[in-house]
Amino acid sequence: MSGLPGGLAVGGGGIGTLIVVILLLLNGGVDMGGNGSGAAGDIPSDLAANCRTGADANQREDCQVLGFINSIQSYWEQAMPSYEKTDTVFFTGQVQTGCGTATSAVGPFYCPADKLVYIDLGFFDELRTRFGASGGPLAQAYVLAHEYGHHVQDLQGILDLIGGDRTGPDSAAVRSELQADCYAGTWANHAVQSGFIVNLTDQDIADALDAAAAVGDDRIQERFQGRVQPESWTHGSSAQRMKWFQTGYRSGNPRSCDTFNGAI
Repeated sequence: MSGLPGGLAVGGGGIGTLIVVILLLLNGGVDMGGNGSGAAGDIPSDLAANCRTGADANQREDCQVLGFINSIQSYWEQAMPSYEKTDTVFFTGQVQTGCGTATSAVGPFYCPADKLVYIDLGFFDELRTRFGASGGPLAQAYVLAHEYGHHVQDLQGILDLIGGDRTGPDSAAVRSELQADCYAGTWANHAVQSGFIVNLTDQDIADALDAAAAVGDDRIQERFQGRVQPESWTHGSSAQRMKWFQTGYRSGNPRSCDTFNGAI
């Protein structure tokens, strides 16, 4: 499983700055996994009934998440002709996946074995309250776009390059995580064009960058261990995560996201 930030319980804030989201319903693709129940691809009746307008998205976090998911997948369908839409599983507590049993402590993650994105909505609260991110909708959207970035990598065969090279500041694991951050940035560049988001402000982008910094390996280690150990990094430093999100956002081109060659 490739999570964010991997093995640590993290989360994020509430609705925050207003971003109007429209056309929320997915054509399948969301499952309220609970403790592993339900079949991926079914939209829960509660969401289908209540997540229909931008006003719904600005009042309900789960509706807002659906809008972001729609926007992210719409972007990748345009940017990558071979893109295959994947389902999203909402869960609480724990969930059974193709990668094994996962708990809320893992945070959001992508499982290559079943090609599903798993989201514990409690992550968003902890991102703000425990890890110090400022919150805001684009902080949440950054997390979602990062995980869908892993799905894109899976379709491209990039995840196969990681192998056993999973720790260290220059590891393949770190390079793959930074590329997923960059892919998140390319989505943000095109978010309004996707038709699901009306506008993004400078503050929205600042919120996304703040979230990226909050889950940098160095920031997490300093906060919870009191020391930084680059040899155990799996996702990259705060500065690197912000750098690569900005790289994707400024270029709007996934080709700018080659983190596997040269310095990162």
